[in-house]
Amino acid sequence: MTMRREIEDNLIQAEADLKTAKDNITMKNYYAAVFFCQQAAEKSLKALYILKKSELPEKTHNLSKIALELDPPPDILSAANALTPAAVLTRYSDVLGMPPVRYYTIDLAQISVRQAEVILTWVKKQLK
Repeated sequence: MTMRREIEDNLIQAEADLKTAKDNITMKNYYAAVFFCQQAAEKSLKALYILKKSELPEKTHNLSKIALELDPPPDILSAANALTPAAVLTRYSDVLGMPPVRYYTIDLAQISVRQAEVILTWVKKQLK
């Protein structure tokens, strides 16, 4: 697979993940919405990383670490910092002291959507 294809595939999946996040809010699956927001942000940042570095990023879910390699503005780094924990917190019931389905609310899900949208919008501008 070419680097250009990797970039396009990551961006397409990031957009699909963001749509899935929004769909999950509609269905009141807030933990799943937050998880897909983290995934949308991760894939979009990885697409930009590939463009800028001409190589695949390391296998990580740490959005802050990926973002720092891309010289992001403060709002992007802030969104990456906020979404990073969701890679773990949304999937494991022993981390929060309760099942993620009971922890995540509509407010947290909507905030996560806005953070993912900020990252995805910034990435798309950088890719042009």
